[in-house]
Amino acid sequence: MDSRGDSAPVTIYDVAERAGVSIATVSRVVNGHRSIRPDTQERVLRAIRELGFVPNSAARGLSSGSKKVIGLVFARLPTEDDLLELEEETLLFTDSVIRGAEYAAQSNGYSLLLHGTRRATAASAIASLTSATDGLILADQVLSERRVAPIARRVPVVLLAGSGRSRTAVTVRVDNRTSMGEMAEHLVLVHGKRRLAFLSGAPDSPDSEARASAFRETAEALGASVEPDEWWVGDWSSAGAVETVRRRLRRGGTLPDAIACASDSTAIGVQHALSAEGIQVPADVAVTGFDDIPLARHIAPALTTINQPIQRLGRVAVEALLAKINGVACARDIVLPTRLVVRASCGCAPNALQALDRWRSDGDALVEQPG
Repeated sequence: MDSRGDSAPVTIYDVAERAGVSIATVSRVVNGHRSIRPDTQERVLRAIRELGFVPNSAARGLSSGSKKVIGLVFARLPTEDDLLELEEETLLFTDSVIRGAEYAAQSNGYSLLLHGTRRATAASAIASLTSATDGLILADQVLSERRVAPIARRVPVVLLAGSGRSRTAVTVRVDNRTSMGEMAEHLVLVHGKRRLAFLSGAPDSPDSEARASAFRETAEALGASVEPDEWWVGDWSSAGAVETVRRRLRRGGTLPDAIACASDSTAIGVQHALSAEGIQVPADVAVTGFDDIPLARHIAPALTTINQPIQRLGRVAVEALLAKINGVACARDIVLPTRLVVRASCGCAPNALQALDRWRSDGDALVEQPG
């Protein structure tokens, strides 16, 4: 019998892992196919006996995708009364990811089941979805990576953002380090900013941590200083950024020359908070973001940011998950490219574009003129 020590029902994925074969092979053994090598069949049957696996129609259906449902779990946004109207009007990162995922799922004959959750209740919510879906996509920080393995024993899992070090799930993420290094270079070398800050996303987010470390390392290597991380802790939202800026203003002292943010929603909140205090962007403080959501180009001043292929993230996550469901080989860590997008919030203007020739000629940056 199964000695794993938990009460979760044994699934076809547990059998496949124990026998060292694909779920498709387990399914063929369970369904009596004769094209299985005797030694392979014996390993599968032994795993079934050891684990106490009881095949049923639902378990057999997993290998062929009979449910045709993919779950996408994401962090639910705050709903408190102090949530900025600006936040509600923003086309958030998650919305674009969902669009890409939905397109890929429908193109392959699957439905996309969306589930918003808070981190405190995420584990139980995700566990309940394993019996209703063929596989799960877990967005950034819905569940810590160390807690993914038990879920991945029951259904295939793709982490949307992560460290890339998970051994039980595929990770789909973007190149955070290269682009945030370029952002630091741009602020220091092009604009001469010497005192900087990085406003983080949610605590322990692999994306936020990678962006923060790349920004700090590059800026300090160029001789600039970056304010202490604990002064600039956010939560990805505009509302959280506003509160962070207010706390920094209460602390007193000279503000940094530039504030780089872990997301565009965060940067929009920073611009809002600074403007409310009569602090001009970019004349007094430059502000930059990360994501390149559609609103970023329409606010005033337009936001300098990092473009990441948001909808493509959703599409690739679904494609990777379908590969795992169907037993097809798939890279464990998939990294998509990003690009620096220069607009007005960092201080760039049409008559200053010649200073950006190096980035433009390298193809590393996209320079957009106002209007």
